[in-house]
Amino acid sequence: MKAIRFHEYGDPGVLRYEDVERPEPAQGEVLVEVAATSFNPVDAGIRAGYLRQVFAVSLPHIPGIDVAGTVVALGAGVTRWTVGDRVIGFLPMVPDGAAAEFVTVPAEILAPAPTTIALTQAAALPAAAQTAWQALFEHADLRAGQRVLINGAGGGVGGYAVQLAKQAGAFVIATASPRSADAVRTQGADQIIDYTVTTLADALAEPVDAILNLVAVGESDMAALTGLIRDAGVIVTTATPAAGDPDRGVRAVGMQLRTDADQLANLAKMVDAAELRVEVSATYPLSQAATVHELSAAGRIRGKVLLTPAS
Repeated sequence: MKAIRFHEYGDPGVLRYEDVERPEPAQGEVLVEVAATSFNPVDAGIRAGYLRQVFAVSLPHIPGIDVAGTVVALGAGVTRWTVGDRVIGFLPMVPDGAAAEFVTVPAEILAPAPTTIALTQAAALPAAAQTAWQALFEHADLRAGQRVLINGAGGGVGGYAVQLAKQAGAFVIATASPRSADAVRTQGADQIIDYTVTTLADALAEPVDAILNLVAVGESDMAALTGLIRDAGVIVTTATPAAGDPDRGVRAVGMQLRTDADQLANLAKMVDAAELRVEVSATYPLSQAATVHELSAAGRIRGKVLLTPAS
């Protein structure tokens, strides 16, 4: 089969499109023929070696933590799935991933793919939508009537966060550049702040109950973000760590996504019920994975970008 691998850590040039032996499912696993995977920033961090202490992958390594595809073989003991099932999943970080024509996946982490969108498009759902859900409702405990600021709403996670927060009845404030503003507005943001022309402090009329921070910022900027939260509020961050403000009861949560197949299945049902939109900004053949990584490094990726095997 064809796959993307890197044999050493480094810049996007270390990514190779090459022939790899097709894996076989072990006990408790299924073999999935990949319809698509998606690019996530953590893919670049692992490839560059920045995260080797956290995610100790074995080289050569196949990236790709999102998968959408079709079950084509079952390992021993698997009863939950049958050959031909269309599935999605957020894959473990360390084993080989889905930037390939086939991938083996633990059966229990998969969920049925949405039926109302293309299977390739469904690859944009698992990691980003689950990150948004867990950040807003498990860590921030967001409720109707609260004010939430989503810093970095133009990205893949941000798009889902805007939709989910709005559907929950929150007043949604989103930061976005001009190139992302229309998409964020369509997703349901009540207020959009163009961070390229104004500061958040100047743009906010009153404090917020929660902040979801999705971008890397400096320590002073993180402190300024925390200052925008009302007493007893919360800041959840997927990027730069936050200290919170214990004197005012402001909590800080450094979030790490966990696999939850039932939660992913519920998100897929929301897609089928037209309660959650899956938006893809671009699709590239798997062979151009290095190009996608280069675009990300240059800050030229908006939303979710997919990679599809040639077959």
